[in-house]
Amino acid sequence: MAAAAAMIAVTGASLAQAQERPKFDLETDAFRIGIIGGENQQDRLRKYQCLEERFETLLGVNTKLFPSSDYAGTMEGLLGGNLDYAFLGSSGYAGIHIEDPDAVEPVLSRIQVNGSKGYHSIMLSRKGSGIDSIEDAKGKILGYADPNSTSGYLIPVSAFDEMGINPDQYFKKTVFSGGHEQNVLALLNGDVDVAVTWTSGVGEWEDGYTSGNLRKMVDKGMLDMSEIQKVWMSDLIPNGPAVLRTTLPQQVKIAVEGSLMTMPFDNPECFYQTFGGNYKGFFEVSHDFYQGIVNARKKEIEQAEAE
Repeated sequence: MAAAAAMIAVTGASLAQAQERPKFDLETDAFRIGIIGGENQQDRLRKYQCLEERFETLLGVNTKLFPSSDYAGTMEGLLGGNLDYAFLGSSGYAGIHIEDPDAVEPVLSRIQVNGSKGYHSIMLSRKGSGIDSIEDAKGKILGYADPNSTSGYLIPVSAFDEMGINPDQYFKKTVFSGGHEQNVLALLNGDVDVAVTWTSGVGEWEDGYTSGNLRKMVDKGMLDMSEIQKVWMSDLIPNGPAVLRTTLPQQVKIAVEGSLMTMPFDNPECFYQTFGGNYKGFFEVSHDFYQGIVNARKKEIEQAEAE
């Protein structure tokens, strides 16, 4: 499948240089790209512009960007068949699958520069705050990113459960900051004492590692890593998937997947901007890769309903 997809991508790139471009039947008037929340909308639209142009050239149809203020908006768009493509966190995909297993299919995910196929949730505190461990965070205010975030909610909550911690009792208060970028800003501003976000955990601390929210904020000049410190880091989490609407024509799915596979090589700048840092490339995924996250999300839902 990968070889075929790559071959189609090369063919698509050649066709893009011709005046007559192929036009795929999408059953809609445009190819619709969903963008999850977590970063301010202007930055997200700017970073996704190159992907918008890439898919428009590839498919020969209008391509439109649909940024959402949170994860739920993009998830709802995919569940309702109003979006064709999005890059999700693992928990976001799990939430969609639990509600409707036939809504989307995961096709690709990212490989870290060290070959890892995952990333980490990281809890941070302000440097000099005296909060150096989970124990020190007791009685403090914890900031989550988004209720549909893997690293910014699901994995920390699951880790607390394994530690025997009830976060509602352990912390003075827990709040949702509205996204990963907003959560780190809340930490810097003193609105929360500790905050969770996502990172590759690979590379240098001062750079914000190689990829993830910290790297994006360092790149934008919004964060100096010397102002914060690590309190806790999770085990490896499966990297989130690029998903496609299941009912898309198969030729569209193959073309899009092939184009993404070649992006790290034919347009590394777009790849870096769109996917949040340095990665080695993509690898193919299926639902099985995310079954553990689906199970964790089901457990979290069951526990919430039981309260």
